[in-house]
Amino acid sequence: MQLALSTWQEVEDYLRTQSGVIVPIGSVEQHGPNGLIGTDHLCAEVVAKGVGDRIGCAVAPTLAYGMSQHHLGFTGSATLRPSTLMLVVRDVVQSLAVHGFRRFFFINGHGGNVATVTAAFDEIYAEMSLGRSEVPVRCRMTFWSSGPRGKVLAEELYAGVNGHHATASEVSLAQYYQPGAIKHAQMTPKVAPTAPQFFEAADYRARFADGRIGSDPSLSSPEHGKRLYDAAVDDMVEAYQAFMAY
Repeated sequence: MQLALSTWQEVEDYLRTQSGVIVPIGSVEQHGPNGLIGTDHLCAEVVAKGVGDRIGCAVAPTLAYGMSQHHLGFTGSATLRPSTLMLVVRDVVQSLAVHGFRRFFFINGHGGNVATVTAAFDEIYAEMSLGRSEVPVRCRMTFWSSGPRGKVLAEELYAGVNGHHATASEVSLAQYYQPGAIKHAQMTPKVAPTAPQFFEAADYRARFADGRIGSDPSLSSPEHGKRLYDAAVDDMVEAYQAFMAY
C-alpha cells in the first residue's frame, strides 16, 4: 500500500488493523561513470515497494535527499546538512504518528545517512523519555542489501569487486528498476581504488577520481538486478516482520 497512491480514507482503514510503515530513504549523488545520480533512493524505493506489494504494509513516499556532502565535488550531487536531515526524519515520523502509525521501518540506500538518521531516532526517543511526547513510536533502519540472501548473491555475482560505493549490485538494481536509463562507460582502472577514510568533498574527489570506491560496476546488468531485487525483497519482508513482532 503506497501512501502516495492512497486516499486518506484508505489510510484510515489501514490503521484500524496495522500500525507499521516503511520509509525508503536514499540520496542524490554521483555513482561513478555508469551509475545514476538517483541510485540510492531508487534502490531503496523499488525494494520498499516490493515489500509493500508482497505483504500489504504501508510504504511512505521516498525521502530522496540524504547526507551526501562528500559527493559535492561531482556535478549533480546534492545534500542535506545533517541537522536538516534530522529535522526531516523527525517531522515525517511525528507527522505520521499523529494519525496512529507507531512502527517506522526505514529501508536505506546510502551509508552517509546512518549516523544522522540514527541521531534523529535518538532525538525522537529523547522527547519521549523527557516527557515531551507520549506517543510510543519505534524506529529502525536497515540497508536494502544487508540481508543474508542479498549478501550471498552479491558475493556470488561480484566476488571481491562489488566495492563500497557505486557498487556493481546497486547499479544493477537501479538498471532493473529503470531499464530506460541504463548507461555504459569504460572503467579506468577496471576496479576502483579504496581508502580507509575520506573527509570533505574536495578530499573525496582527489582520492576517487571517477567517484567509485573499490568497485567494478561495468559488471552490472538488469538481469543481475532482478535477482538482487528478489533477494532483497525476501530479506526485507523478514526484517520488517521481525521488527513488527519485536
